Amino acid sequence: MVDPAAGSVLAIAESLTNIVWAPLADELSSVSLSANWMWPCKNEGEDARLYKAVEACSQFACDLGINIPTGKDSLSMTQKYGDEKVFSPGTVIISAGGEVSDIKKVVSPVLVKDRNSAIYYIDFSFDTFKLGGSAFAQSLNKIGDEVPTVKDSEYFRDAFNTIQQLIESGSILSGHDISAGGMLTALLEMNFANVDGGLEVNLDKISEPDIIKILFSENPGILIQVKDKKAVEKILEENGIGFLKIARPCSERHILVEKDGATYQFGIDHLRDLWFSTSYLLDCKQSGTKCAKERFENYKQQPIQIKFNPSFSGQLSSYGISADRRTKSGVKAAIIREKGVNGDREMAYSLYLAGFDVKDVHMTDLTSGRETLDDINMIVYCGGFSNSDVLGSAKGWAGGFLWNEKAKATLDKFYARQDTLSLGICNGCQLMVELGLLTPDHEQKPKMLHNDSHKFESQFLGLTIPENNSVMFGSLSGSKLGIWVAHGEGKFQLPYEKERYNIVAQYSYNAYPANPNGSPYAVAGIASADGRHLAMMPHLERAIFPWQCGYYPTGRQNDQVTPWIEAFVNARQWIEKQNNKK
Repeated sequence: MVDPAAGSVLAIAESLTNIVWAPLADELSSVSLSANWMWPCKNEGEDARLYKAVEACSQFACDLGINIPTGKDSLSMTQKYGDEKVFSPGTVIISAGGEVSDIKKVVSPVLVKDRNSAIYYIDFSFDTFKLGGSAFAQSLNKIGDEVPTVKDSEYFRDAFNTIQQLIESGSILSGHDISAGGMLTALLEMNFANVDGGLEVNLDKISEPDIIKILFSENPGILIQVKDKKAVEKILEENGIGFLKIARPCSERHILVEKDGATYQFGIDHLRDLWFSTSYLLDCKQSGTKCAKERFENYKQQPIQIKFNPSFSGQLSSYGISADRRTKSGVKAAIIREKGVNGDREMAYSLYLAGFDVKDVHMTDLTSGRETLDDINMIVYCGGFSNSDVLGSAKGWAGGFLWNEKAKATLDKFYARQDTLSLGICNGCQLMVELGLLTPDHEQKPKMLHNDSHKFESQFLGLTIPENNSVMFGSLSGSKLGIWVAHGEGKFQLPYEKERYNIVAQYSYNAYPANPNGSPYAVAGIASADGRHLAMMPHLERAIFPWQCGYYPTGRQNDQVTPWIEAFVNARQWIEKQNNKK
């Protein structure tokens, strides 16, 4: 709104200072951009503003040596309300993508607890501090008249590639870009995910006298936390990249800023609540005041607790498996798919990694009689949204079994065998419950209901595995692990008392949001009485590698897999024992 050319440059710059934390195969040259233009064209001055914006965007991308092969134009962003015409602000949304060389080296924005480390400020813009268009200006109901930009594209490219080199060498402990809210917001956000400690910041070496501009300008730049300060400074100097050491970790829970003899103190926990409060207000409209209040009160009271069994080594070799297996094992599993499921690929790979030969079976294979499952020892119903959930979660999928003679006969025959296992995840869990596969001897069957929040819940949370009798989770008893959930109807309704169910997984906290759906006893998964058939809402197949997890314990950077792979290995070993008995 202030400067369309600078705004376009900033959009590209921000996308790059966001993606820089992933080590790219060929540094900046790996990046391709997508540009989504939204503009109120055919109104006075707007076509000329769009021309300036596109020209600046194109020139900056060319100067950086990266391409924009795709995008979208929405150039009629005007709406009339009676006699009043409303313009949507001219905007370009830039998305950056590139090949990552090693996903395990991606740098986190969360400050590492290391008192010997330091925070460095690296400017990518080569421009003076300006507040135009910033979040700070908008909070004052202003937009300003001077917008920062990137003055030297070659320097921006060199700075980007130098940070890539530091990431590749493992020299950066944590990092955060300065693009939304300014330097102070970035410093605070680096500490929000921690529960103790803060930063002492000294800005005396920054020549700008205005502390407001320093803290809240959104000039393209980054903050990096490093331990080997001399080595990092040497690399930055060799590449001609300017830097300032501005902060060090402290034990107090604050950001303490010093500038020209003045001291400014910012309480992290207070500002964390303030930062979260806008989400709370929106949540009140989406989830209702009760759930929104619980989320706001509990978001910092429910840390993910991790407890691995002593036998867990994190190495594939300890399970006798290899990631590059090319021969068949003879232990067969089938992925049962219905139209709309979306978790089949990662589930198939989890089974394959654990030693299964995996077969893809669609419902049409069962309803037509092409597939009998006679040679299959384990079937898995994956997560997703079968039939778009238009009849309710898994209701249509269940109907495909119940009202088709061939599919029902095949399923009944499979479950009548004593050498079979089954697993249902998310939508597959809803299916198994709907079909009554877990409690066949119960007169009243469990049901899956809508989450108490009445909305889709997606988060990484803690799961506790109680002492249980199950093939897959028996050896994991006593573990506390992190896992993903993504569902709208995940609340177990259990007609009988707790003791009548073989509960194999529970959310680590009973209260919302760590119990994302309000299930009684914080139940996340149950198994059949004999432990062969298991259904759970969370997605263990989406957390078999440490790099897939939203949180993983520090000090275990050499782990190849998480304990969740053990569940699949247990299943394969159980089937091998059954086959050996024959």
